[in-house]
Amino acid sequence: MAPIRLRHPKGITTLQIDLDNALVQDLQQEIFGVSEIPPSQQGLRSGYPPRSLTIIPELPLSSLGLKSGDQIIVNQNISSSVRAPAPSPPKAKPVSSQSPQASLSQPNSSRLAPRSSGPDYVDTPNGVLVHRIVPDDNSCLFSSIALIFEQDSRKAQKIRQDGIRADMETYNEAILGLSRDAYIATIVKPATWGGAIELGILAKHYGTEIASIDVETGRFDRFEPPLEASTGNRCIVIYSGIHYDAASLAPMADAPPEWHQTVFPIISADEDDPVLSAAKELATILRGKKAYTNTATFDIKCEDCGKGLKGEKDARMHAQETGHVRFGEYADS
Repeated sequence: MAPIRLRHPKGITTLQIDLDNALVQDLQQEIFGVSEIPPSQQGLRSGYPPRSLTIIPELPLSSLGLKSGDQIIVNQNISSSVRAPAPSPPKAKPVSSQSPQASLSQPNSSRLAPRSSGPDYVDTPNGVLVHRIVPDDNSCLFSSIALIFEQDSRKAQKIRQDGIRADMETYNEAILGLSRDAYIATIVKPATWGGAIELGILAKHYGTEIASIDVETGRFDRFEPPLEASTGNRCIVIYSGIHYDAASLAPMADAPPEWHQTVFPIISADEDDPVLSAAKELATILRGKKAYTNTATFDIKCEDCGKGLKGEKDARMHAQETGHVRFGEYADS
């Protein structure tokens, strides 16, 4: 017996199936038992990207090419026949921080366009790469990483404590700008910003390259884990100059969060990689909307004492001198 994960309108169920001896119709009856979708109305998809399975009930189950641990997505096709199920809308494989099963194709730039409402996205042959916006609350980097690896941006504080504390030996006082103990005490506070140091630590913690694209310049900064710790995967964060968001692949821009893929296999080290290419086009959309801030010149104020500051450099110096860590954009009246 082999486990097959079934995602259906009522939820998620793990079936135990005899892949070697069962017939397709046996699987259909198991699906009917948990989903109440009659076999004649079952639209089945599997793999990544999800592809329709050709259902011929009398054939051996092995004809579907399923393997132990595979996932089947079930839709109800009211007008379908058993032998020729109507194709259902494409669905992306649910988020996984493990290695995805296949690569993306290159995005079609002719289908690139800013959106008047909802999140911005780039069409690709296998779905859309979506700008996933997280709250602007000084925890945006950690919220983005939590969304990517934990599928829940609210776990940002856990990311600070687990990911940052896990590897501090590599980072000395000269790198951190603070003593090790002072740095730990500061970075685990919910109001403390994260940046390049934290991205490096988190890349190692998850064994995954974190590619940060700068909206203003279109430049990628890549934070890679040690070779021996690498999973061979990559994720994308979008940096506006003062804020981090995530990017994920979904079957459609308004797909529910559980259908978003946030970690991708590394296909190429340069922008021939389809995910990097799509991310660069997404940054182009955001740049066209002026959705970035020049951190060298923007006005900022300390929300602890109200002092006006100029740029990220001043903010960091002020934080080191005073211990204040809450900053926001500031415009002189």
